[in-house]
Amino acid sequence: MSLSGYRIGAAVPVSDAAKAKQFYEGVLELSGGQEQGDGGTTYPCADGTEIHPYPSPENAGKSGATLAFWTVDDIDKVVDDLTSKGVTFEQYDMDPIKTNEKGIAELPDGNKVAWFKDPDGNILAVGT
Repeated sequence: MSLSGYRIGAAVPVSDAAKAKQFYEGVLELSGGQEQGDGGTTYPCADGTEIHPYPSPENAGKSGATLAFWTVDDIDKVVDDLTSKGVTFEQYDMDPIKTNEKGIAELPDGNKVAWFKDPDGNILAVGT
C-alpha cells in the first residue's frame, strides 16, 4: 500500500498555543482554523493541505529541519510582506544554499526558497 494517494499535512510542535495562534493567524494570516482536541489548531491552506500547530513544549523548536513549506507564486512579494510584519528570514551560506540580502536562496534547479522561524524557533519556508 502506497501513501502517495492520501492527503498529508504539516504538524508543528509549539510551546504556547495562544502565542502560536497570534503568529500563525496574525503574522502569517492563516484563517479558518479549527480547534482540535489536542489543544492545537488546524489551518486549511491551498489544494486541501493544512498545517497544525499543536502544544508540545518539550518538542517545540527542537528540529533543525524545515517543518512546513508553502509553495508561492511570487517569493519576493511574500518575503517583502512577511518582512514588513516583523518576520526575519534566515541567512545561509553553505553549498549549494546561499541566501541573498532578503534571505532568498536560488537553488541549482532554479527554484527559490526563503526560511524563517515561528516564535518557538520551528523552521518554516516559502518557495517556488
